[in-house]
Amino acid sequence: MSGDVMTKRVLSSTDAEDVFSGFPVVLGTVRGEKDNVITLALCHVFSFKPALIGVGIAPARFSFRLFKESKDFAINVPDVSLLRAVKICGSKSGKKLDKFEAAGLTREKASKVSAPLIAECPVNIECVKTHEIDTGDHTWFVGEIVAARQREDYDKGKMLLYWGDYRTIGEKVGKG
Repeated sequence: MSGDVMTKRVLSSTDAEDVFSGFPVVLGTVRGEKDNVITLALCHVFSFKPALIGVGIAPARFSFRLFKESKDFAINVPDVSLLRAVKICGSKSGKKLDKFEAAGLTREKASKVSAPLIAECPVNIECVKTHEIDTGDHTWFVGEIVAARQREDYDKGKMLLYWGDYRTIGEKVGKG
């Protein structure tokens, strides 16, 4: 460790959010009165054993009620080739249109859950809902992973949301 310690400025709680380099972009799918897909940047692994993963959704979103009422959901990980679809699914309401159709996405039957999968996404994760956690302005829907698949050529970590901009991860700088 260097002897030079830099002075740190004090951050407000709102400014502290900006210290994160970005969040993974996923497309959450759920079956309701009609299938819906939502772009989400709040997605995280909650446990390795059992395998639990969750997504955070604001109550104002149309998908919120669908996720709340459903016993399961799917997380579909897009790559950069799906940027147009990601933008559509994050800016249009499923209440007013079929986002699968609007974004040019293909519904695919899941093996273990009722939620549809997105055929074009290189990764599909099927989850049975185990927890709902209210955390301020979002509720986390946490599910146990019951099935997952990955395309052979998938290179993880290709797209992040960095405060309103979609970005890809840069060069490797070290090994963990």
